[in-house]
Amino acid sequence: MARTMNLARRRRSGELTLIIMVALITGGGYMLAALGTNSEIPARIVPFLVALVALLIITHIAVRLLARGADATILPLAAFLHGIGYVMITRIDERLAGLQTTWSFVSVAAFIATLVIVQRATDLARYKWLLFTAGAVLLMLPMVPGIGTTFNTGARIWVQLGPINFQPGEFAKLALAIFFASYLADTKELIAAGTWKLGPIHLPSPRYIAPLLIAWGFSVMVMVGEKDLGSSLLFFTLFIVMLWVATQRIMYLIAGAILFAGAAYIAWRIFGHVQERVDIWLNPWADPLDDGYQIVQALYGLSDGGILGTGLGVGSPNTVPEAQNDFIFASIGEELGLVGAATVLIGFMLLVGAGLRIAMRTENSFEKLLAVGLTTVMGIQAFIIVGGVIKVIPLTGITLPFVSYGGSSLLANYVLLALLIRLSDSSARRLGELPDDPLLGERWSAWRLRRSQRRTYRGVTP
Repeated sequence: MARTMNLARRRRSGELTLIIMVALITGGGYMLAALGTNSEIPARIVPFLVALVALLIITHIAVRLLARGADATILPLAAFLHGIGYVMITRIDERLAGLQTTWSFVSVAAFIATLVIVQRATDLARYKWLLFTAGAVLLMLPMVPGIGTTFNTGARIWVQLGPINFQPGEFAKLALAIFFASYLADTKELIAAGTWKLGPIHLPSPRYIAPLLIAWGFSVMVMVGEKDLGSSLLFFTLFIVMLWVATQRIMYLIAGAILFAGAAYIAWRIFGHVQERVDIWLNPWADPLDDGYQIVQALYGLSDGGILGTGLGVGSPNTVPEAQNDFIFASIGEELGLVGAATVLIGFMLLVGAGLRIAMRTENSFEKLLAVGLTTVMGIQAFIIVGGVIKVIPLTGITLPFVSYGGSSLLANYVLLALLIRLSDSSARRLGELPDDPLLGERWSAWRLRRSQRRTYRGVTP
């Protein structure tokens, strides 16, 4: 008992130390950006630091109370990426920084609410078909006339309800990750068995593979209906990776790559928007003042940054359109240089590594697959947008998790983070790294029972 208590205490103490370091880095970056831009310390530095420290401490206390066995690096890494992104958004547009502050508080509230509501990650498996339906509806929502809309990128991935704009795909990825994890945990042996023979090829029975093929069909529909190669690639990669992990058959990776390549080729042949993106990717300098302007200016900015960057507040990130969204990585590369850009990438690599470590530690099939799915979503999304900015792949309109400006993205990724922390805490409890104490929901139920018993004893009907 003493050993497990000390282990949990050490993890939370380590997390607190890292959180304090993140606060110092973010506060220092905010001050340097203001000095570089206006040559003076910002007047709001004290309220900013108070709000920053309060937000970080609140999240730490929530983890300490609700998931004290969780990995100590997950929350600090996400907070670091969030802090770097916020500093760059402040540098680019003060008005957007104010909105991002509001969304930061909302996202932290959602993070805490998720930890409170999801006491056991395995409980989510009960709602797999409800989540599948919700994910499908969210994916199709931008194609509904009157509410689906297009902003800047040419892809129809936004929904506008009055004054509120959001990307439903950010929440669909969470719902579908939970569905895939639950469905594959129940049917992985049947899918891997290949009981249906088609000539010399052994395939899974159609009744077991059909829901997964329907999910693949949704990803193709997203590509076709919303003209968004990035979101389609994200969902399809989630589908294929989780199928591969569940069955341990590399055939699914190969078949998935072929299927997606074929669908992407057809989209390239049919849609002018996709052709334009590919042409810009291959040679943005063919039209550097119009179609290729955004990527050309981003590449110039990265070049100007060099190894150590121009310095916070000294560069010209506003030269790149939508620098706070799609191209925030270029802004970081310009003002913080290769060192700063590499630091952000290392942060994502460590976060992905923490997620995969959670998957390796747990023996529960659903939790293992869910950890893989959530980690895949975050890692692939980061790769797609960074790869587009540095011209490794065609540019898409998705956001860089925790870093880019955007309320729906930040909110969804903090919910994802809370689920990873819950999975980490659950695996620690199963491995005996924590004392077998009751969860919050169990303590609440026990308190209500004791209260009812006391009232009954006193002659009061409960």
